[in-house]
Amino acid sequence: MTSPSVVERPSAWLDIEGAVGVLRLGRPPLNVLDRAAQSALRSAAEEAAADERVRAVVLYGGPRAFSAGADIKEMAAMTHADMVRHAAVLQGAFDAVAAIPKPVVAAVNGAALGGGCELALTADARICGSEAVLGLPEVLLGVIPGAGGTQRLPRLIGPARAKELIFTGRRVGADEALRLGLVDQVVPPGEVLEAALRWARRFEEGPALALRAAKAAIDGGLATDLGAGLAMERSVFAALFATEDRLTGMRQFAAEGPGHATFSGR
Repeated sequence: MTSPSVVERPSAWLDIEGAVGVLRLGRPPLNVLDRAAQSALRSAAEEAAADERVRAVVLYGGPRAFSAGADIKEMAAMTHADMVRHAAVLQGAFDAVAAIPKPVVAAVNGAALGGGCELALTADARICGSEAVLGLPEVLLGVIPGAGGTQRLPRLIGPARAKELIFTGRRVGADEALRLGLVDQVVPPGEVLEAALRWARRFEEGPALALRAAKAAIDGGLATDLGAGLAMERSVFAALFATEDRLTGMRQFAAEGPGHATFSGR
């Protein structure tokens, strides 16, 4: 008699809790992001983006560590030609998370280093435990951040502060990360996931199309000049006038004031 086969979870997957998707990293103890984990991350992000039940997303690595970054042993064995081919795949996995057209928050316990920090940077907000440690130490390995760190960190905290962190490779604790603007909230370690879920649940019944448009306008505008950004804003603003949610929101505002509309996401 053969024993039943055991189906293993991928290194990253999406759980849906109500209208919140929890994108979990599951490669303990430190959620090192090897090639398989990068592929699983991209698949989970694309699932979160496509599933209409999901109105907001939490990135979560568990109670011990968010992610210690890339698999250095795997990278050490790669040649220049290997990385030329793989760099786009690596960035693509992180870009897929950044492209989720819904509010996304990173719930950070423990280490968020290298690729782990870069993954947290793809979120719209970051909540970390008081014991968390964040940083981009790639320069200490003779390379630079390659999954978006050199681009997303300066946009978040400014170029001078970002250069200091990237040039030195130093790690920062939760309090300094909060002062720098690298994270948005610090809570006790045991409360990180619940705090992130509270953040995400605010959008469960929100106007999904307006939230998508706001995220697209902000992120798209940051990637271009002011004039092009304003043109993008005009376009997505006008497009919302074709939605049912816009009619509902404005009619309810006229009848009862703000905060009373029930949105359909259409």
